[in-house]
Amino acid sequence: MICCGAHEGGLVKPRLIITMVALLALGTARTTSAQSSETSIDKKIDSVFSGVTSPDASGLAALVRKNGQLVFERGYGLRDLRSKTKIDAHTNFRLASFTKQFTAMAIMLLVHDGKLRYDQALTEIFPDFPAYGKTITVRNLLNHTSGLPDYEDLMDAVEKIKGPLWTPEKQIQDAEVLELLKKEKRGKFAPGASWSYSNSGYVMLGLIVAKVSGKSYGDFLRERIFAPLKMNHTIVFQKGKNEVVNRAFGHSKDGNAFKETDRSSTSATLGDGGMYSNLEDLAKWDDALRNHTLLGEKEFQPALSPVKLNDGSEPHWPGEANDDNLHPGKPASYGFGWFLDPYQGHARMWHTGSTMGFRTAIERFNEGDGLTVIILCNRTELEPEKLALQVADIFFSAKN
Repeated sequence: MICCGAHEGGLVKPRLIITMVALLALGTARTTSAQSSETSIDKKIDSVFSGVTSPDASGLAALVRKNGQLVFERGYGLRDLRSKTKIDAHTNFRLASFTKQFTAMAIMLLVHDGKLRYDQALTEIFPDFPAYGKTITVRNLLNHTSGLPDYEDLMDAVEKIKGPLWTPEKQIQDAEVLELLKKEKRGKFAPGASWSYSNSGYVMLGLIVAKVSGKSYGDFLRERIFAPLKMNHTIVFQKGKNEVVNRAFGHSKDGNAFKETDRSSTSATLGDGGMYSNLEDLAKWDDALRNHTLLGEKEFQPALSPVKLNDGSEPHWPGEANDDNLHPGKPASYGFGWFLDPYQGHARMWHTGSTMGFRTAIERFNEGDGLTVIILCNRTELEPEKLALQVADIFFSAKN
């Protein structure tokens, strides 16, 4: 006789069956709920990008990482309109000013090596630089307080007298930028007295990397940054010297169509914007920043310290709007190669890039949020900074 609830001859107790079924159902429900949540976020992120691109036009590549883990990675549109090749995680985009964080890291590595000092004057490195360079330090160049004249303004002034000298086919080179700066007698303001985003400053930093290291800027970055991090498809592009594989070409809207606008007269300079990279490699860069792979946390801290002016005040963007003036009149928080102002109370480090046919952005929120968003576009009219913050909003609203 088998009593209710007994176990005999391999029969399982009914109560045990009920418990097991309940646990199985609960586990399935949890898995389904987690998958549903992931799918929901995936759809929300996708909707941010699919609304601004189309499959048959140039587009963008987007990467989202949370605490070092891949959350979202997708390409939208075409890397060029001739081959109709689709954009993916291996597509290499021109980074434009996104490059500046790598230039800053190269300088910091030379300081780490003992070959350079942040308080070193420009004239110590380039003895034939005019007297106004005596008070411009490497630190001033890194945080945009050097007051160096804008090399594009100098180009315009020369071409008004001599006629066109530089074109998309005959682009200005770093050495020519240096010569233009050497012809000036003074800067825009005394170093440290004001703040003005300076491509001239980062071209000079690229030249400093080459002068101090004894290697080309591109070779130094490859040996000290790209190779150690296995960023195998990231390069400092120099026409005639190397080639960009899986290359995205830049485009601009022409009426309702797109035309290829891949180069300008100023797109061959290096330290201010000469790199090409892709999502796969930039994920490795994000890991290196998180794990302090290249520089210890303490040594990297100056990059994350907002600049103060000589009088101790907070710098501001200049009042007049232009291509390099993102937020006219507003406070400017900048370290070495990174903007540092928070977004809706969330601490972050970020940078954008903008050049003929390309727009790029990286948004890295602090460890509490652990969120990184990278967007690379090969069309001029897109706003990757705005799109990246829309993605961040999805995560921050889910948290609240």
